[in-house]
Amino acid sequence: MNKGYIYKKVDAFTGNSSKGNPAAYMILGDERFTNKQFLDIASAHKGFICEFVFVQNSDIADLKLTYYSSECEVDFCGHGTIATMYELIKDDPKLFAKERIQIETNKKGILTVYNHVKDEDAIYISAPKAKVYDVNVEPNEVATALGTTVDVISQEFPMAVIDAGLKTLIVPISSLQDEITILPDIDVLKEFVVNSDIDIILIFSKETSEASYYAHTRVFSPKFGYLEDPATGSGNSAFAYYLLMNNYWKGKPIAVEQGNKNMIYNTVRLRAENDEILFGGTATVKISGMYYT
Repeated sequence: MNKGYIYKKVDAFTGNSSKGNPAAYMILGDERFTNKQFLDIASAHKGFICEFVFVQNSDIADLKLTYYSSECEVDFCGHGTIATMYELIKDDPKLFAKERIQIETNKKGILTVYNHVKDEDAIYISAPKAKVYDVNVEPNEVATALGTTVDVISQEFPMAVIDAGLKTLIVPISSLQDEITILPDIDVLKEFVVNSDIDIILIFSKETSEASYYAHTRVFSPKFGYLEDPATGSGNSAFAYYLLMNNYWKGKPIAVEQGNKNMIYNTVRLRAENDEILFGGTATVKISGMYYT
């Protein structure tokens, strides 16, 4: 007889009618799966969600989270963590009573979840410590990979490569209109990120659709089996480190809007506390049930 596990599809970073970013999670408890079992389940969700999160018990933290896309294991997934932990905290009275929850991640060590469900209807996650790399690509190469022209890349801000969960190439774009209308070819972009040894590309514009937002961002993730992430924790965490390192931001709470021209933009909240970047948001359950293997 097949065994059943608690399963939910949850959209992260929802709000103001935006659709967020879809993830799914399954609670395994003490059960241990092989890499093939993890990947088979995640691959079955290709085109339905961006990442799958497997929740297990941990000997060194409150929970352990393991992340998979339809293509491979993922070092860290910010929106998957928001989706999973927001719903688990709301569901579990013991977790709901805690201000801080420790999570063991499969690749990035122990991170902290800050429970602000009562006061903000949101949670915040401590981003992995940033690693900064040399930029080994030229603007014209980046423009070609993005399917645009080099003149749309802003000369006011530098490009950077920062890993705050995923190794992220950060590319400034001159205007919001240019930024929201970029549409790369997924195969061309995937070849570029693989050859450049990066995980994702974040493009940003300081011009926004609403004055309350600090910047507008988009994140491309062809390495993981899909072109664009509609709302991203790891990418925007790298962006937050970028802002701090270049003295563009002092760490006070801000929000960025994320998405392309064909969608209601999602909201990702950022703040810096005690030398940590925190990214946060809310989430919405779309499917709840049992998953049988």
